[in-house]
Amino acid sequence: MQHIGHITLLVNDYDEAIAFYCNKLKFTLLEDKTMSETKRWVLIAPPGSAGTSLLLTKATTEQQRSLIGKQSAEKVFMFLFTDDISGDYENLMKQGVEIVEEPEVKPHGKVLIFADLYGNHVDLIEPAI
Repeated sequence: MQHIGHITLLVNDYDEAIAFYCNKLKFTLLEDKTMSETKRWVLIAPPGSAGTSLLLTKATTEQQRSLIGKQSAEKVFMFLFTDDISGDYENLMKQGVEIVEEPEVKPHGKVLIFADLYGNHVDLIEPAI
């Protein structure tokens, strides 16, 4: 059996990424371990998630820094499922998160797109029942 454990997200700074994802999006900080003077092992996940988590990785080379916010080449970086898109939308607005596409009903559910602090696009989806 296989499953995806972590997906790497390049960031400028560990603490600013933790603040955005954990404070504004209400993700849970699962681990934050110092590996060296410049490297940390930082895992975050949406509340209630029992699967894949994001591994925040600080960009250290020029090439890595150039890819921050562009890891998915202007496509949606992450699909985040919710059971309360209205409440989540209200929180995103209150937190000043950039809304790329307003909530819309689509065949697969209610969907909105927002940008994280680096410009990565996230689809927030409340699946159709």
